[in-house]
Amino acid sequence: MCTSCPARSLERQVSGIGFKVFLPAIPSRQTPSWFTWLRAQTGATDGNLGAHLLKLEEAGYVAIAKSFVQRKPQTLYRITNAGRTALTEYVRALRQLLGSAIS
Repeated sequence: MCTSCPARSLERQVSGIGFKVFLPAIPSRQTPSWFTWLRAQTGATDGNLGAHLLKLEEAGYVAIAKSFVQRKPQTLYRITNAGRTALTEYVRALRQLLGSAIS
């Protein structure tokens, strides 16, 4: 993989629990994902999940919307166009790297 391509950038931003969150959960849903839903899907602690999602937000790969519902904080995450592009490139690079091993 090249060091300047979007796939490499995504790889640097997403590690450990980030792969469990960003790759399968957020892109697979057309609607935004609630923090609590992502936590349940990954089994991550609030702090660990929050830290990884913050890295993804700082990279421009996810957008965050915060609100209150019945006085309780609610946080929604959605993949951005930049995140979807980076993810697409990353998957393309993985397919090229793995070739027939995944066919």
